[in-house]
Amino acid sequence: MTSAGSDDNGAGEAWSPRRAPSLEDFQAMADAAYAGLPDEFRALCEGLIIHIDDFPDDETMREMKCESEFDLLGLFHGRGLAQRGANMQTGEFPNMIWLYRRPILDYWAEHDERLGDIVTHVLVHEIGHHFGFSDDDMEAIEAAAK
Repeated sequence: MTSAGSDDNGAGEAWSPRRAPSLEDFQAMADAAYAGLPDEFRALCEGLIIHIDDFPDDETMREMKCESEFDLLGLFHGRGLAQRGANMQTGEFPNMIWLYRRPILDYWAEHDERLGDIVTHVLVHEIGHHFGFSDDDMEAIEAAAK
């Protein structure tokens, strides 16, 4: 048995100076995940903006019928090229994805998955569901990104 604060293999010491990933850290993970997706998939979301927040805002929570601020890991807002054609309409906002840091961290803490894989999964699913991709399609896209 080890005493509090000590660890036989030093793993506790490796984690003790670490902090939870910041909004900026999440932005870097999301940008890297997006860059690693297949070109054909990214082409569907030309000009996509990825935005990181700690939690969804109150309006989003109402619209999505969330019971808790931890219910939503991410959200896609916009229209893909297939829906809008080649041209954006005047005044139309670019496609955006919100990733919610705190719910993603909460999910990560409860599952045996790497944080970067969760960020990639949420990103792919938010884009994919918007375009009507099946779960099998999205699994293939995630596999191609690895």
